[in-house]
Amino acid sequence: MHVISVKIPEELKKEIKELMKEEGLEEGIALRKLLTMAISEWKKERALKMLTEGKISYLKATEEAGMNVWDFAELLKEKKVVWVKEEGILRDLNARF
Repeated sequence: MHVISVKIPEELKKEIKELMKEEGLEEGIALRKLLTMAISEWKKERALKMLTEGKISYLKATEEAGMNVWDFAELLKEKKVVWVKEEGILRDLNARF
């Protein structure tokens, strides 16, 4: 494990304390939980962006997001993301077969 020192605003510290109290967590565990959640969301947003920009295929986006294809499809639906382009479908088919 690595130790990271960071200054945070007082309001954020209050939110962290609330989380700790509500979930019965020590500070280090609460911070690791929050960082893990934030990184997971960042990976999903990055994958969505790369997919919509045509930089990666649907299958690659699911991998980048750390999700299975069905859950990623639900995420696309929730976010109302339109990504289907003919070249993307052909690239996915060629990658599979």
